[in-house]
Amino acid sequence: MIDQRVIFITGTRKGIGRYLSEYYLDKNMIVCGCSRSESDLKHPNYYHFEVDVTDEKSVIKMVSNVLKKHRRIDYLLNNAGVASMNHSLLTPQVTVEKVFKTNVFGTFSMSREVAKFMAKNKRGRIVNFSSVAAPLNLEGESAYAASKASVEQLTKIFAKEFATYGITCNAIGPSPIYTDLIKNVGKDKIDDLIKRQALKNIATMEDVSNVIDFFISDLSSSITGQIIYLGGIF
Repeated sequence: MIDQRVIFITGTRKGIGRYLSEYYLDKNMIVCGCSRSESDLKHPNYYHFEVDVTDEKSVIKMVSNVLKKHRRIDYLLNNAGVASMNHSLLTPQVTVEKVFKTNVFGTFSMSREVAKFMAKNKRGRIVNFSSVAAPLNLEGESAYAASKASVEQLTKIFAKEFATYGITCNAIGPSPIYTDLIKNVGKDKIDDLIKRQALKNIATMEDVSNVIDFFISDLSSSITGQIIYLGGIF
């Protein structure tokens, strides 16, 4: 009999993170989630932390508390992210710093702290979140695309560094999904982006969970350092 698995998901209050929390709760996993504010998700197997992933000390304490209570973290999904959709000439440095702190520094700190435990256990799966904004070099998203390109580089290096410990690290690059992250993006821009994909349709939450299921599967022990973009981006 397989022990109940523990999955840690960042950015779980809404959007993709909320969907993934409910999805893995339905799969009888223990889900530990975090966001900068309170969550209204109530479930016996859901544990929420009001933590900003850019706060390194809080991240260290949070991961420690999860391990004290559950004695394991099998999977980490670095979903928390913020976007900036402005022309580079109109983007102040403070915005760039905010984007990188969450998307890059947060991913780094969470991965480092969770991987320390996974290394002792000689097993683990980490899935980072990139975006099609990186390979498509989307205009008006220089800070966001650059941060996601950094996440991809972290993913590839983590894959090499953590391989000895039985930890895989991969990334998913979602194409547009109807979440708060794109609610202020004009329909014309979304339509233009979709036209640049091989598959001319908007992605779904189920598309995301399908790729993550593949990455975290027990059968995917040889899959690491890979980035899968939804929609067919080449």
